[in-house]
Amino acid sequence: MSMQSTLRVIAESKPEEIHTVSERDLVSDVVEKMERLSIGAIVVMNEEGSVVGIFTERDLLARVVAKSLDPKATKVSKVMTLDPECVKPSMTVEKAMRKVTEERIRHLLLMTKDKLEGLISSGDLTAWALRAREAEVEGLTQKLKRHKVLIAVFIGLVVLIIIGIALI
Repeated sequence: MSMQSTLRVIAESKPEEIHTVSERDLVSDVVEKMERLSIGAIVVMNEEGSVVGIFTERDLLARVVAKSLDPKATKVSKVMTLDPECVKPSMTVEKAMRKVTEERIRHLLLMTKDKLEGLISSGDLTAWALRAREAEVEGLTQKLKRHKVLIAVFIGLVVLIIIGIALI
C-alpha cells in the first residue's frame, strides 16, 4: 500500500458495486436511491449502457434546490454534470490526489476504453493516503526498533572491549 498504488487497487478494495441510474430517471428517484445507499454521487448511463454524466449532492443543491426545480418532474439528465472526469485505472493515487486537488473535483470515473470500471471519490483517496502513511510509519518504527537492537549490541561490544583492555 503506497501512494504509487493504482486506482484499480482502490476500486477493487471497495466493497460496493458501481451504482448507476438511467438518464431518464427522475431526480427524486435518484436522490432516494443515493440516500438508501448512503452515497454522494451516482453515475448516469444512457440506454446503450454508456456513461453520460454523474449526479452529485452538489448538483442537487446547485441545479435543483437553488433553482426551485421540482425533483419529481425533473429528469436527472437535465441537472447532472456532463462529461465527468474519467481516468485510467492505472493512474497512481498520488497523481489522482493532485488532480482532484488542483481541479477541485470530488469524483473520478475509472474507464478503460468505454467500460466503466469504478468510481473513486476524494474521500477514498484520502482514506487510502492515510492508511499508506500509517503503514509507512509502522515500517519505519519497526526499522528503528531493529536499529536500536543493533546499537545496543554494538555498545555492549564496545564496553566488553574497553573492559578487556582495562584488564590487560
